[in-house]
Amino acid sequence: MGSKWNKSSLMGWQFVLLPSALILLFSFYPMLQSLLLSFQSGKGTVYQYVGLANYGRLFSDPMFKQAVLNTLLYLIVQVPIMLMLGLVIAYFLNMPKLRFKGFYRTAIFLPCVTSLVSYAVLFKSIFAVDGILNKMLMSIHLIQEPVAWLMDPVWAKVVIIAAITWRWTGYNMIFYLSAMQNIDPSVYEAASIDGASKTRQFFSITVPMLKPIILFTAIISTNGTLQLFDEVVNITNGGPGNSTMTISQYIYNLSFVYTPNFGYAATVSYAIVVMVAVLAFLQLKVGGEKQ
Repeated sequence: MGSKWNKSSLMGWQFVLLPSALILLFSFYPMLQSLLLSFQSGKGTVYQYVGLANYGRLFSDPMFKQAVLNTLLYLIVQVPIMLMLGLVIAYFLNMPKLRFKGFYRTAIFLPCVTSLVSYAVLFKSIFAVDGILNKMLMSIHLIQEPVAWLMDPVWAKVVIIAAITWRWTGYNMIFYLSAMQNIDPSVYEAASIDGASKTRQFFSITVPMLKPIILFTAIISTNGTLQLFDEVVNITNGGPGNSTMTISQYIYNLSFVYTPNFGYAATVSYAIVVMVAVLAFLQLKVGGEKQ
């Protein structure tokens, strides 16, 4: 019996060993190397140890502060809008009497599987000075002359937020829709008998029962927004005047656009790690105490 158990255990370890080794090699080893790199300065293959100098530079770097403020603005504005919109859409798509459910669900989820670059370029062309949006607004006489959406610091941020919301709302909707389909219909029937309206049922039954899923989507959406890169680079390239630049784009610029400084770029990367960890912890404390 013991030899049979040992043989089974050994076979299980054989299956686990290779994936574990690959994870260590391609995930944890680069993470450790980047952490060590954050304490160094230089470029190419020549580096020197500088201690906490790179971390001290963060607090006096105006470009980093601008990138953090821009990223946090996207986070504060876009994530709640996206989560609430996904929740409301999922609620309507879960209605038993709704026709063509499959079509609507597919249509709303399709943006999630489109190429990041292609959809960003599409938004850039739509909001260009000679883009279709300006032509449409001028044709119905809402504006007299084309608006330079991507050249205005405020409107450029709005375009970025609209693009992210368009792409990722359907992703969160799938989680909510799946969770709603696991709620016992008798709960809603009892609420209807007690005279609860659909709105009351949504806020008193649906939202509380989806609390773990809402918390999960909030954390992954926060994580994704703090690492926002493709949309900003392809739509505005951080402009105008760095008003839309994110932390991830700043890391890219430090590595490949400005004079290469991989040590400081690694330091900025770990600033994102800290922000993700802190915000995830706060979200778990606020929304996951009883889960």
